[in-house]
Amino acid sequence: MASKSVSQEADDILLASSMITLGARLQVLEAETSLSHDRLARLYREIRGCSPPKGMLPFSVDWFMTWLPNIHSSLFYNVYSFLNARTTSKGIRATIDAYRLYLENAGQESADAEPVLSFTRAWMLVRFFDSGMLQLSPCRQCGGHFIAHAHDPQSDFVCAICRPPPRAGKTRAAAKARAGSRSAPLATAAPT
Repeated sequence: MASKSVSQEADDILLASSMITLGARLQVLEAETSLSHDRLARLYREIRGCSPPKGMLPFSVDWFMTWLPNIHSSLFYNVYSFLNARTTSKGIRATIDAYRLYLENAGQESADAEPVLSFTRAWMLVRFFDSGMLQLSPCRQCGGHFIAHAHDPQSDFVCAICRPPPRAGKTRAAAKARAGSRSAPLATAAPT
């Protein structure tokens, strides 16, 4: 039995801790560290205060093609590509750093709201790119690079920002949020 380095184990624990804090699933932790399933589950319970979620990881590139997830995923992946190419952050550390930057810039309505792109989906996105299932395609109107299926024609690609679907942003939750934001300034006015 090969003995494991104490410093390597400490690095794995720190890496797993930062991924758990960002919302990584147990399968992601197992793939990226050399810690045992039991140790990772204990660490997860210690940090999050609950058992890790069970079930399979999301495995569909089609989720990244719908309009809002495409915008958020494209933002994340462009940051990840930049960090991976131009900084010392590589691999999973670049994924963690890019996801933190994504969370800072994603513009969540409230601190309690779930981000559109979870850490696990961001990790899967990087794996989909590494396996050649997805590509970045330049939008012919704005010039931004957005996620598209690999080997799709790129000449007439228009992104979801330049051509949003007709009902984009018209959900019940969005209407409720707009109604709440309109009444909030009136409710917070100080009495005279």
